[in-house]
Amino acid sequence: MSLSRTPSPKPNGGWASRGLTDDGLDAAAPSAYSMDDPIANDAQWSAARGKSQTTRGYPTIQTKNEGFFKRTRRQVSQVLPTFNTFSPKDKNWRDQEKLGRGRWYPRGGTGQISTVRTYLGNVLRKFKFVFLVLGVVALLTTVMSRANIRARYRGNSRLGGGSKFVIILAANEDGGVTDWKGPKEWAIERDSVKNKRLYAARWGYNLEIADMSTKKRYAHEWRESWEKVDIIRNCMAKYPEAEWFWWLDLNTFIMEPSISLQNHIFNHLSDNVYRDINYYNPLNITHPPNSVFLDPASRSPTSDNLTSSIDLVLAQDCSGFTLGSFFVRRSAFADQLLDIWWDPVLYEQKHMEWEHKEQDALEHIYTSQPYIRTHVAFIEQRKINSYPSAACGKQGPLGEVILDTKVHYNEQDRDFLVNMAGCKWGRDCWGEMYLFRELSNRLNRNLWHRLADWTKERFNGAKESVSGKKDEETIAEEAGVKQ
Repeated sequence: MSLSRTPSPKPNGGWASRGLTDDGLDAAAPSAYSMDDPIANDAQWSAARGKSQTTRGYPTIQTKNEGFFKRTRRQVSQVLPTFNTFSPKDKNWRDQEKLGRGRWYPRGGTGQISTVRTYLGNVLRKFKFVFLVLGVVALLTTVMSRANIRARYRGNSRLGGGSKFVIILAANEDGGVTDWKGPKEWAIERDSVKNKRLYAARWGYNLEIADMSTKKRYAHEWRESWEKVDIIRNCMAKYPEAEWFWWLDLNTFIMEPSISLQNHIFNHLSDNVYRDINYYNPLNITHPPNSVFLDPASRSPTSDNLTSSIDLVLAQDCSGFTLGSFFVRRSAFADQLLDIWWDPVLYEQKHMEWEHKEQDALEHIYTSQPYIRTHVAFIEQRKINSYPSAACGKQGPLGEVILDTKVHYNEQDRDFLVNMAGCKWGRDCWGEMYLFRELSNRLNRNLWHRLADWTKERFNGAKESVSGKKDEETIAEEAGVKQ
């Protein structure tokens, strides 16, 4: 039934409900309002109807979240309700008329975990701009301190293991032993110290720069280079958590800084060392010793074949033991060996006879004390102590230098370290140091530097020599020497 008019006590109808229907408005309008002024009432209804027809759509709703950042706080996907979509085959399916079917429930459930997730979501949405700023700051801090973080990771004893190694670098920071250092000597020390600092920082190792300046241990004699034994003992006390101590002379340069000591030697120590000195025996030491009073390990050419018994790792050059680069492990045996090695009796009685001082003393101990051999292992020289061609070199029939594959540095094999041993006697220590420094920089260039150098050589035609050698004026200028 259509209600075109409202109920009225009047016999012929009541007040017209204008707008409810379009039928009967003109006929009922005069009698619907007031009998006093029907024309005025009709004008009012016409005006109201015209105003209603000019209205288009719904009125604008003003929300609280005005502005870009406020409007983006709420995402449509997070406020839409989620409904059950169980299929009839699902064991949790229910009929539509049962409670819970088609009803809205919070996303993720109604448990405590869901409550926490909802709370965290609200916090993140509310403070997302703050979190964004904090994230950018944290990212920049991480990028800026990446090297420090990497060093801490590699230095951790349980992660990288770098704290177990101490590099001991012999230096004369206060001046020379017998005379003052010149500009070239200062340049050698600068490059050598920088090389060791970068390597230690890269792998998390401890670096101890030993002061080898003039010290009078005894009243009657200067004891240069013999002090390394005492310095190693002091470093063991200074770094109680360290296990291996690597001694390096000043005239050394690490050619491959991207290789760690662990990967290079100690992760596979048994494969990198040999116990039988007869493998390479330039001193012609009789080994193993024959005596019925010795234990089986001392009579064996390879001792007990256990890496746990190795406490001293060193190389041999063309004349015998070389101590420009060697390793000592912290152990009870190492304490005894250093005590014997540092014994004043050996020094006072033999210092005039032994040309190489502490090196000859160690060779004497190894030869005369069979139990010492059970804790000593040898490593190929080019693993930790390669020589330039001028050291331990042999001349051929035409005066050419014959290189020894066991001793001299080989660029193709990318030897780990170079020791400019004996350069003080008739050779240019700074020239050799500069040459190998430039060679190391060239061999360890990254892709970008390789591309830049290739472009320079391609278009300029000024290709530098493979060795990186320059004339004496350039070398002197680099070292700060005025010719």
